[in-house]
Amino acid sequence: SCKISIFIVNGSAMFTGIITDIGEVVECEVKNGLMRATIQSHFPLDSIGIGDSICHDGCCLTVLKMWQDCESSFYDVDISPESIELTTLGKWQKGSRMNLEQSLTLQDKLGGHLVSGHVDGQAQILAITEESECFKITLRAPRELAKYIATKGSVTLNGISLTVNNVSGDDFSIMLIPHTWEHTNFHLLKPKSIVNLEVDRFARYAERLLEYANG
Repeated sequence: SCKISIFIVNGSAMFTGIITDIGEVVECEVKNGLMRATIQSHFPLDSIGIGDSICHDGCCLTVLKMWQDCESSFYDVDISPESIELTTLGKWQKGSRMNLEQSLTLQDKLGGHLVSGHVDGQAQILAITEESECFKITLRAPRELAKYIATKGSVTLNGISLTVNNVSGDDFSIMLIPHTWEHTNFHLLKPKSIVNLEVDRFARYAERLLEYANG
């Protein structure tokens, strides 16, 4: 029988922004600008294969090697110099924890929105306030990316698919329900923390179409 393991759009693995595990760096080393990291997760070993794509805090990385020990699985990934520079993965060290999601299969539900795993930039948390057991997070996006963020639109932060509540200039806010707060690494963050940001692909396509329409 044939098993289709990765959902492909334009030749790339895709994700939904629904986090299924929190991983931890157990080893991390940079050589000649390339970072090699060993990640511990609770994914069943038979669900991971060499060459598979896994989203780490919103950044798609390729599995190079995997093995199992007791109840945890382990795998190696490489982080390119560009990803080290443009994402929070460059700050990884032993003990760092990240949101994980395996790539979509044709049988999976699209619970969030289509996420490419290609980080556009980084946003800074300005404030975290608790409201009716939920958590309101206010962030500031880079000026060049803020134009793609709209009220009630979708945004991906550290790999999580979220709905934008409000926008004011370069600042925007999202609301986390208790489940998302507890089952992602957002509960480890605080004001001034930096998160990986991926804007909605459709916003970029719309901008490109308008460029052509306006000639």
